[in-house]
Amino acid sequence: MHTIAVIAFEGISPFHLSVPCIVFGDDLLKLGAPRYRLLICGEHIGPVATMSGFRIDVEYDLTSLAKADTVIIPAWRDPNERPSEALLQALRAAHERGARVVGLCLGTFVLAEAGLLDGRTVSTHWAWADEFERSHPHVALNQNALYIDDGDILTSAGTAAALDCCLHIVRRDHGAEIANRVARRLVVAPHRHGGQAQYIEKPLTRGGDKDQIGAAIGWAIEHLDEPLSLDQLAARAGMSLRSFTRHFRNKTGTTFTQWLLNHRLATAQRLLETGSCSIDHIAEMAGFGSTVSLRQHFTRAFSVSPASYRRQFQKKPALEDAR
Repeated sequence: MHTIAVIAFEGISPFHLSVPCIVFGDDLLKLGAPRYRLLICGEHIGPVATMSGFRIDVEYDLTSLAKADTVIIPAWRDPNERPSEALLQALRAAHERGARVVGLCLGTFVLAEAGLLDGRTVSTHWAWADEFERSHPHVALNQNALYIDDGDILTSAGTAAALDCCLHIVRRDHGAEIANRVARRLVVAPHRHGGQAQYIEKPLTRGGDKDQIGAAIGWAIEHLDEPLSLDQLAARAGMSLRSFTRHFRNKTGTTFTQWLLNHRLATAQRLLETGSCSIDHIAEMAGFGSTVSLRQHFTRAFSVSPASYRRQFQKKPALEDAR
């Protein structure tokens, strides 16, 4: 029987702890596959406080990791807090003897602190991506991936991506049919399309009307559906092209071309999420000119097509669909 040890710690999120428990604790025998043996382990046996105000009872300590085939560390409570040396050493020992090690969401920070990720490509929650890259420069972070399977080590992005990662492990261990059945029982998609880039919040510099650059930027935002050029904006700001280009980059932190694309993509996202007009019309309103152009840029940026993105964000609840 394949033994999975899930590490619980003071201040853990009950939801993050429940993700591997509900996936690997399922009775796979009823689905035609061997069951997993699931162990909840901690530094000490006994009650552990969760971030939600109640306690859970931990029956196994870190010595139980020695008999685990897979070790999972859920989202760590604080990426700025270094885990105890006892936990880090237990993870190193498990990996050295050949156990599969999994970091879910901010659990990736713990694996990095243990030195298990140097030279590897990993995933973690996009909101902590910059912090991760600063803290662990020897680890390659893929900010778009929902999860990354690097053989003996797997890492995932946020909460829902932890489900994706755990279902992937079931798929790897028992095949797609069993993983699909588990996903169906959980009422989730067995595999999500695209990466986490489609969920990342990217603040866009709007500019104000207090200066020439801000006024030109504000005008451009109101005319995204029209052809726009750097020459146009420089003229509206009453500046030379060279001077405007320099000041524009200082103000926005990017080039005019990239700034314009970011705003048009953000506009397309908003219209796909909330509007009912056709994708052809959205392409026009966002300034892409054609559906083909919108599809190319959107898919390149978010790893999902505009049509698939709309289906994800405008899916009606089952009860509504049944009416």
